[in-house]
Amino acid sequence: ELENQLAAKSKTLDELKQSLALNGSAEQTPEAQSLRVAELYEMMDSIVNQVAQLKASMQSILEQWKAYDEIYAEVSLMTARYLYCIEQCKPGEEASLEALKKQVKTLK
Repeated sequence: ELENQLAAKSKTLDELKQSLALNGSAEQTPEAQSLRVAELYEMMDSIVNQVAQLKASMQSILEQWKAYDEIYAEVSLMTARYLYCIEQCKPGEEASLEALKKQVKTLK
């Protein structure tokens, strides 16, 4: 979105430069207008560079979040498996045949 806005502003700046070249201005000399337009182009280039740096940083952050999400999902699955194993491996309070049958049924 920022890149699109910058492209639009760049186009507007080009139009302004052309307009000033054709029409001129009574308030400023052509040299002053050229300097001001050059300053605007420098500011625009600076902003474009900052947006490029921001985009690279955001891409890096996005990749780190994706890695985090993948690892988090894996850890969550492993935790659930371990909890299930712990629950199933608890020694029963009663070692009756009925309790063992119930545990076998639960495992099935």
